[in-house]
Amino acid sequence: MIEIESLSRKWKNFALDNLSLKIESGEYFVILGPTGAGKTLLLELIAGFYSPDSGKILISGKEVTHLPPEKHGLVFVYQDYSLFPHMNVKKNIEFGMRMKKIKSEEKLLEIASFLKITHLLDRHPLTLSGGEQQRVALARALVTDPEILLLDEPLSALDPRTQESARELLLDLHKKKKLTVLHITHDQTEARIMADRIAIVMDGKLMQVGTPEEIFEKPVDSRVANFVGFENVFKGRVISAERGLIRIETGELIIDASGDMEAGSHVYAFLRPENIVLSKKSTQSSIRNSFQGRVADVLILGALVRVKVDCGVILNALITRQSAEELGIFPGVPVYAQFKASSVHVLR
Repeated sequence: MIEIESLSRKWKNFALDNLSLKIESGEYFVILGPTGAGKTLLLELIAGFYSPDSGKILISGKEVTHLPPEKHGLVFVYQDYSLFPHMNVKKNIEFGMRMKKIKSEEKLLEIASFLKITHLLDRHPLTLSGGEQQRVALARALVTDPEILLLDEPLSALDPRTQESARELLLDLHKKKKLTVLHITHDQTEARIMADRIAIVMDGKLMQVGTPEEIFEKPVDSRVANFVGFENVFKGRVISAERGLIRIETGELIIDASGDMEAGSHVYAFLRPENIVLSKKSTQSSIRNSFQGRVADVLILGALVRVKVDCGVILNALITRQSAEELGIFPGVPVYAQFKASSVHVLR
């Protein structure tokens, strides 16, 4: 278990501010935030590379706040893997063993076999692919039998196909080795797929902690909502409230949403683009919000298409390329933009 209590650290023109967090033993915990949020600094403080200005760090109940890195009982894998280019793979792994005073050829071969890099032991890092380098860096870390693994943007340097296999590898490692993993990333898809729980860090502050569903479906404030993909934002006033359904007047649209705010409350309503359904006519269904408009812009994003619909206010929708072709979506086409009341997230 890792416990962080009221941790603060100034760094040049940046500061981590009064951050408290608890990572449970055996948990795959992801710290998610934009570039420059302070994620790596937090990880380096936990690893003992720097000392905080104030606050405490406890690992397995023992305070390690000002102890050197080797006393923290964890291993750190950097984004660039930090392999020694003049050493072959075997010697890179042995370096990790020497740091922990471990001498076991059998252990080295066991880890190499587990990570499927036995055939690479005589190769040098510069001759390896990104995915192979990652496996070597993990082998150097795992050969020391750590209980806690810290990963700094471990997939960011990999191509999309290699990222997918690397995600599977890390989750398999976590499960089979029963590791506590603290993984930082700016990639929301990565966080959603891998995490048991997620902490959102922005500008050195802890904004929200929760399961992937809580983070991506129930953000606690407008900054988090914008960051995790609620692109459609409406400021308005609740004009009616009855049995868990509220009606919000935004000035341009009147939106039905699930909620229990009182009439007269001033609120923000957030809507994900993938929760908007586009059609050529208004459908009779459980969808309570249906607005007629015209396509203002179309952007093809591989298998998905981002569509801006002008309904008096611009609604950003995300649909499949197949749906766009079937609907004949292009600028100027009249469409209905529709979404469920339960898809609208409302905050005061």
